[in-house]
Amino acid sequence: QCDPGQATKYLYELLYNDPIKIILMPGCSSVSTLVAEAARMWNLIVLSYGSSSPALSNRQRFPTFFRTHPSATLHNPTRVQLFKKWGWTKIATIQQTTEVFTSTLDDLDQRVKEAGLEITFRQSFFSDPAAPVRNLKRQDARIIVGLFYETEARKVFCEVYKEKLYGKKYVWFLIGWYADNWFRIKDPAINCTEAEMAEAVEGHVTTEIVMLNPENTRSISNMTSQEFIEKLQKRLGKNPEETGGFQEAPLAYDAIWALALALNKTSAELVKKGLRLEDFNYNNKNITDEIYRALNSSAFEGVSGHVVFDASGSRMAWTLIEQLQGGVYKKIGYYDSTKDNLSWYNNDKWIGGAPPADYTKVITTFRFLSQKLFISVSVLASLGILLAIICLAFNIYNGHVRYIQNSQPYLNNMTAVGCTLALAAVFPLGLDGYHIGPGLFPFVCQARLWLLGLGFSLAYGSMFTKIWWVHTVFTKKEEKKEKRKTLEPWKLYATVGLLVGLDVVTLIIWQIVDPLHRTIEEFTKEEPKTDTDVSILPQLEHCSSTKMNTWLGIFYGFKGLLLLLGIFLAYETKSVSTEKINDHRAVGMAIYNVAVLCLITAPVTMILSSQQDAAFAFASLAVVFSSYITLVVLFVPKMRRLITRGEWQSEQQDTMKTGSSTNNNEEEKSRLLEKENRELEKIIAEKEERVSELRQQLQDRQQLRSRRRSSNPSREADNHFSPGLSATPATPAPFYQPNLPLVRCLVSEQADKLGRANCDGSRVHLLYK
Repeated sequence: QCDPGQATKYLYELLYNDPIKIILMPGCSSVSTLVAEAARMWNLIVLSYGSSSPALSNRQRFPTFFRTHPSATLHNPTRVQLFKKWGWTKIATIQQTTEVFTSTLDDLDQRVKEAGLEITFRQSFFSDPAAPVRNLKRQDARIIVGLFYETEARKVFCEVYKEKLYGKKYVWFLIGWYADNWFRIKDPAINCTEAEMAEAVEGHVTTEIVMLNPENTRSISNMTSQEFIEKLQKRLGKNPEETGGFQEAPLAYDAIWALALALNKTSAELVKKGLRLEDFNYNNKNITDEIYRALNSSAFEGVSGHVVFDASGSRMAWTLIEQLQGGVYKKIGYYDSTKDNLSWYNNDKWIGGAPPADYTKVITTFRFLSQKLFISVSVLASLGILLAIICLAFNIYNGHVRYIQNSQPYLNNMTAVGCTLALAAVFPLGLDGYHIGPGLFPFVCQARLWLLGLGFSLAYGSMFTKIWWVHTVFTKKEEKKEKRKTLEPWKLYATVGLLVGLDVVTLIIWQIVDPLHRTIEEFTKEEPKTDTDVSILPQLEHCSSTKMNTWLGIFYGFKGLLLLLGIFLAYETKSVSTEKINDHRAVGMAIYNVAVLCLITAPVTMILSSQQDAAFAFASLAVVFSSYITLVVLFVPKMRRLITRGEWQSEQQDTMKTGSSTNNNEEEKSRLLEKENRELEKIIAEKEERVSELRQQLQDRQQLRSRRRSSNPSREADNHFSPGLSATPATPAPFYQPNLPLVRCLVSEQADKLGRANCDGSRVHLLYK
C-alpha cells in the first residue's frame, strides 16, 4: 500500500513467524527504503519491482538491495548520449525542489562531467518558476533539462511562453511519463491559453523508461512482450488503465524470473560446498552472499527487455526517446545503456531545420587593413623611395660642384638614406594577418620598429646636426666674433653618429629585454542580421610588448625633445648667413614640417590604435609627407640652381667662362661687401669724433697764445702750426680737412701701420702734449 508504517508491521510479522524467509520483495520506493535498510540486519536480500528513487542506489545504506524497476537516473545516460549526438556541451537545468529530482540532477551532473560536458547553469524552484525561467533567459541557456511533476510543468511552460524561451534556438528535455495531452489540460494555476502552451512546448524531447520490450523477440519465458500483455489482460478481465501498477507488470514478472534463476544458480553453487538453500537462517551470511552474487550476475531476456543489474543493484533498461511534433509525441529512438546502443529512426524535426547550438556561437573575425588604402599608400611610398634614390644619385654625381660642397653633401646623403628607410617602413606597417601568419608577425613588428627608428635618426638627425652646428658656430655675439670656431666636418658626422648610436642601443636593449610580439585586441560582440545563433567577435592584431608604454615613453620623449629643440634652433638661425652650410634655411623649413607632422601624428595614432585604417593612414601618410617635404625642400632647389645656371660643371670649366668666376658666389660676396662697408663707416665715425676733440684742443691753444701776445707784443708768434690753418688765431679752422698731413695720418685705414716718421712728429707731439 506504499505505507512505510504498514510495511514495518508486515516485515516483523514475516520475520518472526515461520517459515524462514530468504528474499523480501517490496514495491514502492518509500517501502523499499525502510525494508532494504533493515533487511541487512537479518542477512536478507531485497528485490523490488516498482521502486525508482535514485536514493536506493546507495550501496552503503542498502547493501543487499536489487530492483527490476530502473532508477530515475536511468534517463541521464540517455540524455548524455543525445547531448553527444547533437554536439551539445553546455547544458542548463531547472528542477522542482524534491529529493528525487535533486538526486537525479546530482547524478546527471556527475555523468555530464565524465563525458566532458558541462552544466553551466542550474535553477530550482518550490512553487513559482517565474524567476528561475527569467534567469535561464538572462544566462542565454539553450539546452535545458526540466525535472518536475506534471502540474508544475504547466506553470513552467506558461512562463517559458512569456519569456519567449522556446523556438528554433532552444531545446527542452522533459520526463516522459506525463499524460500525452498534459499541456492541453486546463489549469487554473496558469494564465496561458491552450494555443500558447502548445506553441511553447513544440519540439521538446522526452525520455521514458521502457517497461515493455518494443522488439518482438521471445523472452526466457518463451513469450514475446505482446503475448505477455494479451495473457495478462485475459487474466485481469477488465480495463488495464483501471488496474493499479499495470505498467509495472512486466517488471514484476521479470523480477520473479530473476529470483528463480538466482536461486537455481545459488543452489548449484551451494552443492559444491555441501550446503542447501534449506539450510538458510538469519545468521547465515554465506548463503546470503551466494544469492547476492547470483542476482548481481543476472542477465537474461525478459518481457520488459534485457534484464541486468548495475553495480548499485538497479535495473539497466532501455529508454524511449520521443519528440513533440505538431502537438503529437513521435518516437525518434531507443537507447540501451547496457550495450551503449542507440537505435535511431532519423525522424527528429527542428523548427530551424537543424538542431540548435547549445550556446551563442562566437565567430572570431579579424579586422584587416583596407587593401585599397594599403596599395595607395604603398604606391606613394614607392614613388618617394624612387625620388630619394634620384636625389641621392644627384648629390653624389655633383659632389664636386662648389655649391653642393658648401651644403655638406654627406649629411644630405644621410637624409636621403633616412627618408628611404622611413618610406620602406610603410610596407611592414600595412602587413597584418591578411598577408602573413602569426609566426611571421613578430618579425614584421621588429621591421617596423627598426626601419622607422633608423630612418628618423638618419633623416632628421642629419638635418638637426646642421642646424645645431650653425647655431653653435655662427650665432656668436659681436664682441666675440674674432673667437669664432672653425666648422670641421668630422664634428658633423660625429653628431649624427651619436644620435643614430643612441637609437641603435635603445632598439637592441628593447628587442632583447622585452621583444615585440603579436597581441590580440577584442571588441564588443556583434550580432549578425541573418543568424541569431551566432555572434561575431571582432579582433585586431597589434605589435606590443610587456612594458610597451614604458618603451614608447622613452622613445617618444627623446624624439619629442629633438623635434622641439630643432624647431627652436631653426628659428634662432633663420637670419644667419654662412657659406659653410648654405642650405640651412631649407633645412630649417624641413624641420618645421617634420616636427609638426610628427608631434601631431604620434598621439593621434596612439588614440586611434583600435581603428586600423585610421591609424595606418595617419602614421603612413605622416611618414610619406615628411619624407617628400624633406627631399623636395633640400634637393629640388639645388637641382633647379644647377640646371638653370649650369653650375654642375667643374670649377676649372667654370672659371673659363667670361664673368663666371664672379657669379659663383655673387650673393655671398654681395653680403660680405655690405658687411665690410658697415664696419668701415663705423671706423670713420670714430675717427671723426677724435678729430673733433683734437680741433677743440687746437682752438684752446690758439686762444691761450693770443692772450700771451697781448701781454708781450715783442714775442714772435709760434710758427708750429700747419700751413693749412688760418694765420689769424681768432679765425676757427675748418671741421674736417683730409688734405692735412695730420688728419690724413689719423683717418688712414693703415694708421696702425704708419711710423712717426711718416707724420709730422712735432705736430703729433703738440696734439698729444
